Amino acid sequence: MTQPKRALVTGSGGFIGRWSVQPLIGKGFEVHALLSGSPRHDVPTELQGARLHFADLLEAGQIDALLERITPTHLLHFAWIATPGVYWHSPDNFRWLNASEHLLRRFRSFGGVRAVMAGSCAEYDWSKVGVCVEGSSPLADAAGTSLTPYTAAKIAMQKSLAQFSHQERLSSAWGRIFFQYGPHEHQDRLVASVIRHLLLGQEALCTHGRQVRSFLHVADVGAAFARLLDSEVQGPVNIGSGERTSVAELIERIAREIGRTQLVRLGARPTAADEPPLLLPDVERLRAELQWRPRFSLAEGLSDSIAWWRQKVAAPAFS
Repeated sequence: MTQPKRALVTGSGGFIGRWSVQPLIGKGFEVHALLSGSPRHDVPTELQGARLHFADLLEAGQIDALLERITPTHLLHFAWIATPGVYWHSPDNFRWLNASEHLLRRFRSFGGVRAVMAGSCAEYDWSKVGVCVEGSSPLADAAGTSLTPYTAAKIAMQKSLAQFSHQERLSSAWGRIFFQYGPHEHQDRLVASVIRHLLLGQEALCTHGRQVRSFLHVADVGAAFARLLDSEVQGPVNIGSGERTSVAELIERIAREIGRTQLVRLGARPTAADEPPLLLPDVERLRAELQWRPRFSLAEGLSDSIAWWRQKVAAPAFS
């Protein structure tokens, strides 16, 4: 008799985690969605069909009790500090590293068979690589320079996952997320910020925009992680789009659709000295080994995001 697939999804109330739940349910998983804080009624619609749990991942006792109650076969771990302007340098990154290692150990002790965790393109050494390839592109900790707490903690967690999985014969993978956007995005992130300002009739103050990036709709990010969890692919996998675009082109697409190109101010904000001109994922593993393609093109994804934000802001009538 086939063992039921029970997935514990941490951070399931967050920007990315919520979008993995429906794809997992569609793949036959019994999904247990972990949210922070106390039980409440405003449960995200994206979590319908999942069994909801409320616990603090930073409290080891709460996690032990949760795992003992659920005994998940699969773990999809998104929860981490992610507040824009805060997460890069917060010492809480190391609390999340410790909590994630504890979660992994206890997950395995309760019979877990596969774990997938969310990483970041920040793990790569941006000073030496433009197109990032898993397993061959240098990581930031090899550069001999100081790392932000976020980057250091994510690199340490990926290495801890790999070592623990090898020792315990646990199937595991690590999804390195590149640049995502979409509904529920924090209003201070790039795409959400530009959309909000333009819908409100305000100037969108931007950098020069010549940076080339790869943007993926958040629903596709969630779906890619669901596919990764429901596979036997091991190790780091880049989660991104094959499309490449400059930040300026991205912003101009948004402005044209909203009809407020005159409010875009490219070059009004300085560009960080360490920001690379080119930063893209190699998505060969995602496409060849997982046989995965995004559902949204960039144009479709931006239209979806703009439609979502229109419902959230009181936009003045367009002239």
